[in-house]
Amino acid sequence: MVLGFLNNLLVLVMFCKFKVLRSPINMLLMNISVSDMLVCVFGTPLSFAASLQGRWLAGEQACKWYGFANSLFGIVSIMSLCFLSYDRSCSVTKCFQRYSNYRRAWLAVGFTWLYAFLWTVPPLFGWSTYGPEGTGITCSVHWKAQTRNGMSYVICLFVFCLILPILIMIYCYGRILYEIRQVGKIKRTAARRREYHVLFMVITTVVCFLLCWLPYGLMALIATFGKPDQITPAARILPAILAKCSTVYNPIIYIVMNKQYKACIRRTLLYVSKA
Repeated sequence: MVLGFLNNLLVLVMFCKFKVLRSPINMLLMNISVSDMLVCVFGTPLSFAASLQGRWLAGEQACKWYGFANSLFGIVSIMSLCFLSYDRSCSVTKCFQRYSNYRRAWLAVGFTWLYAFLWTVPPLFGWSTYGPEGTGITCSVHWKAQTRNGMSYVICLFVFCLILPILIMIYCYGRILYEIRQVGKIKRTAARRREYHVLFMVITTVVCFLLCWLPYGLMALIATFGKPDQITPAARILPAILAKCSTVYNPIIYIVMNKQYKACIRRTLLYVSKA
């Protein structure tokens, strides 16, 4: 909660302070930071308080809010990564020319929130529901609802909000790797080296995201279609904690792997030390 909030706040402050960082691709990265910070503000404090007492404390409506908000922000992140992979694919496969523009970046940001909202609202109106999960200290989609209503929603959520984006990312990066092999014998220019660096940063972000969220998705499927009590208490809580770690590592990747961000942070720290 603390690390995720401070790390993402630092990234957002740098983005607002330095105009050089306001590129189309960085807008999508900022969209991920915004969603991660909102998790730390509106979601994690509730689960932290519940963890201290060993039970959910905030009531049924807060449980629904927690499940809705965390699902919304998680889908926003994965859809933003999906657009990032498409942007890199278009940029690299079109002779390394800049494809993105600010209008398309804003449309992509708006689409991620609209898409996430359309998939997280149905449980509030009867297609499945939000409720306690695992050991009862967090809330999410009611994975254990052994009804057609609940199982149909889980299948659609898994396919359209996890599997489909992952397949799109795999396809885009497959195209990129193929193009890189085709031009591998051509001398790299400074612009191409920068494209490779950005590509590596985005791929690292995607891989870390999948490592954090795939165990949670698999756990949810087992809880939905497996036998009751097939999952142990430890197996229930660990994927959820691992998923929350995604709010911490994203800004670290931006800072460590983005030369512009590192330069802006150094300038800020130098200014503060002189002051």
